[in-house]
Amino acid sequence: MTTELRLETCRMISAALGGESPLPPLHPPVGFAAGMKVDASVPAERQKVLGYGLNTRCLPYGLQDDYGRTRAEHEFKTAVLENEILKAVFLLGLGGRLWSLIHKPSGRELLYVNPVLQPANLAIRNAWFSGGVEWNVSLRGHSPHTCSPLFAARVLDDEGTPFLRLYEWERLRGVPYQMDFHLPPRSPCLLVRTRVFNPHGREIPMYWWSNIAVPEREDIRVLTPADAAYHFDYSKIMSRVPVPIHRGVDTSYSTNLRDAADYFYDLPDGQRPWIAALDREGRGLIQVSTAALRGRKLFAWGVGDGGQNWQKFLSDGKSPYIEIQAGLLPTQYECKAMPAKSEWSWMEAYGLMEAGAEKVHSKDWGIARQEVGKRLEELLPEAELEERLSRTAAAANRAPVEIIQRGSGWGALELCRREKAGLAPFCPKALVFDKASIGTLEKPWLELLEKGVLPERAGQEPPDSWMIQEEWQAILAKSAEQGRGDHWLSWLHLGVMEYERSARDAARAAWEKSLVRKRNAWALRNLAVLAGDEKRLGEAADLSLEALRMTPGVMPLLLETLRALLDAGRNQEVLDLIGKQPPMRQEYGRVQAYKACALMELGDLDKAGAILMSGLEVAGLREGEIALSDLWYSIQERRLAKRQGSPVTDELKRRIREEMPLPMALDFRMSEVRVKKTGV
Repeated sequence: MTTELRLETCRMISAALGGESPLPPLHPPVGFAAGMKVDASVPAERQKVLGYGLNTRCLPYGLQDDYGRTRAEHEFKTAVLENEILKAVFLLGLGGRLWSLIHKPSGRELLYVNPVLQPANLAIRNAWFSGGVEWNVSLRGHSPHTCSPLFAARVLDDEGTPFLRLYEWERLRGVPYQMDFHLPPRSPCLLVRTRVFNPHGREIPMYWWSNIAVPEREDIRVLTPADAAYHFDYSKIMSRVPVPIHRGVDTSYSTNLRDAADYFYDLPDGQRPWIAALDREGRGLIQVSTAALRGRKLFAWGVGDGGQNWQKFLSDGKSPYIEIQAGLLPTQYECKAMPAKSEWSWMEAYGLMEAGAEKVHSKDWGIARQEVGKRLEELLPEAELEERLSRTAAAANRAPVEIIQRGSGWGALELCRREKAGLAPFCPKALVFDKASIGTLEKPWLELLEKGVLPERAGQEPPDSWMIQEEWQAILAKSAEQGRGDHWLSWLHLGVMEYERSARDAARAAWEKSLVRKRNAWALRNLAVLAGDEKRLGEAADLSLEALRMTPGVMPLLLETLRALLDAGRNQEVLDLIGKQPPMRQEYGRVQAYKACALMELGDLDKAGAILMSGLEVAGLREGEIALSDLWYSIQERRLAKRQGSPVTDELKRRIREEMPLPMALDFRMSEVRVKKTGV
């Protein structure tokens, strides 16, 4: 057959993703790498660059946190790219994720295809799901687009063969990016040509990692051409360790790892970058790239109770997986400086590796990796992959023959702003950001651009979107200060923009102006965040309560208010507020967890413990969050202290942890080393 690109649908058991939170994420989650330590084994030149460009910001994106644990069958739009050897399936509405890659002659699935699609709180915008190959751009963490549609287009190469183009405008860095997926006739590998642009007149930090999920089994070995790796886990200590034997364990078999961990492989300069996950027969997925994508990594959840619980939390509980990854730099704790007005391109390839089983699983690491490297050169020679990168350059600049899906309208809006300012477009015409993509979220900003006024709305109506770009702040400030746009919504947005710049006094002044123009829940909530930042906990709780009374139907605001009341020590008010909610809200996992906290603080340890042992599931539990285990231990400590008539001491805490094993259902700890408590 010739190469075919077609649209289809697939049906999967999944939890509904829901909509975005109406609250601006003024407190984006802090990754577990915050406060990381680097030991002396890490070379000084590597230590100097660690941390460059790292950013846990979420704005201008809204949080995608409106999901639960109830699952049903849902339909998803897919693109299928197929030739005689491979069939690739992409989830167009979910970040363009490569969901399945089947080797047709053998019928073998090369990726881990999750039997369920269960969002969980692991991404920059909260929602993330496991499986397939995810494309992560701009900043550390799972991409802002991982649960959103990308632009998708049909394009023809020089021979008239169709290929799939996925692209978007990434708002936080202000960059467009493009992925062209080629599957030439009879090609044994799916080729992914990626291009990232810096349209700014300044250097920016840039990040890219392709995260590839593959099945985890005792017989699967991860191989890559490295003798050392940068090891990092939830102890927050980075160290350079030997590969494959570390602490007496062969880490190339992930089932040997007790705790969740990253192994960032230190590939020598000039080494062809590849990574493979091969079974007892020496067969499985191999990923290789041109030299620009030099980083390779293994992530495993570990076989401890916490890691296994996370595996079950994200799937059907029966199909564990690991991730092999590829990125721009040796680790994910640094970005690469991208020069002004530049573009970068590289090519990845994905295919079936078939190597000698005895050599693949040899105790001699050199023999194992040399075998795979040799077979890779037979499958796809290094020179050929480099030549394909050059050969597809013209096609990368070719306009699509058909737009098969539109992404967000933010790219089109930015083109409009640039045109009005007399600036050149930020990308070539190969990336079509047309005005047809501008929708509800972008239209108020387009009206501000064209008419000079951001449309006002009723005070109880939430804003649809947020903006932090300094050019837009200047436009909005001019509108508000000159009078035409001097209304509550303008000042609300200006406050968010100032807060994002860490100008908290200016943010407070803007939100107070918003309240003067019209008393509204959104400015009250933001002022509550400021009060909490400044440890004025009672004021934060009062402001949150007033905001909630004005907009009682906003679930994220209810959760923030309960948290504020707990922080202020107003535990009975927590119970009273929960008791006033509709039954479905009362049973929400995070609400029940807050109820257990309040009951414990009020001394009702039995009721608090009963909630924890009732099969409680907190859908939005954050990766690395140990609040449920901390709460359980606190209840046991207080019970024992009460029986003994003694205070809770360090010795009592140690005794509880030794004598009372944590119930597995509550164990989401990533290692035996404690991480910073994040709160329920």
